[in-house]
Amino acid sequence: MAELPHLGDLPELPDAPRRGLLQLNGKVLDGVVNTVDWLFRRDRLIQSGKTWFKLIHDGDLMSVRLYGPPDEPTIALPDGRELPVLRTQHAVPLVLVPPLGVTADTFDLMPHRSLARHMAARGFRVYLIDWGRPTPQHAALGLADYADHMMGEALAAIREDSGSRDLSLLGWCMGGLLSLMHAGLTQDRHIRNLVTVASPIDLRGGGVVAGIAGALDAPARFIRRYSDFRLAAVDPLKLTIPGWLLALGFKMTNPVASITTYWDLMTRLWDREFVEAHSTTSNYLNKMLIYPGGVVRDMVVKVAIDNELAKGRIRIDDRIADLSAITASALVFAGRKDTIVAPSIARRIIDILPTADKAYRLAAGGHMGVILGSQAPVEVWEPAAAWLAARSQARKAKAVRKSRAKPAATAP
Repeated sequence: MAELPHLGDLPELPDAPRRGLLQLNGKVLDGVVNTVDWLFRRDRLIQSGKTWFKLIHDGDLMSVRLYGPPDEPTIALPDGRELPVLRTQHAVPLVLVPPLGVTADTFDLMPHRSLARHMAARGFRVYLIDWGRPTPQHAALGLADYADHMMGEALAAIREDSGSRDLSLLGWCMGGLLSLMHAGLTQDRHIRNLVTVASPIDLRGGGVVAGIAGALDAPARFIRRYSDFRLAAVDPLKLTIPGWLLALGFKMTNPVASITTYWDLMTRLWDREFVEAHSTTSNYLNKMLIYPGGVVRDMVVKVAIDNELAKGRIRIDDRIADLSAITASALVFAGRKDTIVAPSIARRIIDILPTADKAYRLAAGGHMGVILGSQAPVEVWEPAAAWLAARSQARKAKAVRKSRAKPAATAP
């Protein structure tokens, strides 16, 4: 029987093939480790909600977080750049307003794709409104509860904590609408700046949302004219949208991408950063929250069918939110590839708001990508931070006029 050669007797490979073989072995090993974690220890891969925050308000459902500046001198951006952390904070705090139906980790999706962390590094005192996790017991909550009561409660807590009356609001999708509705309801002149991202203001434009609204318009008018049926009389619990249905709706707007993303995962299992990003995004989409039936009812009737927001005035219970009375400076973003809220729907905000200090920008990405994608820091976060910084300085104190009245005579 021939004797097997000793390892030392084997011919040495040239440097380039040897390095290639070592790299291949490393990728195989990394792929095995990542596969095991993805199959059995998925929590190790999920990176959302990693930024430290302080809870400054904890209500029955809604709470408010405060994000301070990162401890590091710089933070990493998705494109590899390093962003210096500013230690001097702007005078006007920034309030992040997420939409309903998603977790508060929306604005802290991953350490290098965290809007809250990014804005804190840019010198803002960052607050985030967490709408909580509704249950079927919260089915009756409507627009008045969110845009008036809870938003008012949150802003009051933020003002008490920050010591600033002036605030800036940044809302994505429904978060932008709630911000506009609150400002229109209260006519709060201390809401100095408003930033909306992919917020559907005019539902006679394009996109999935407008398509649904258009499909409802004719049947709704027919029912109103020839029957006594009114959506307001329906039990809100029956109108509540479960989280899994919301997630399915997001995925169906781009079904091909929903499938190919798993192929991308299989071909890049060796890339830990990619596997973490895929796992985090999938977990985020698969853990959407229920949409209270009261909000669904109000949005269908007032926004989708009657298109009240596009007219600049929307009735919320027995009050009118008048968007034409908002005095805040406004910056409006829309996603160039947004199939849910088309740019034509979001841009209408510019026409409605009366302030002269307003701007509209198209940004890369779809409905989620525009605020959460890898291009969001360059396309939305950085422009919004620069725009807000220029409008977040302390107000000049008004000069106090001295009284010319003579002092009162003292008694003899």
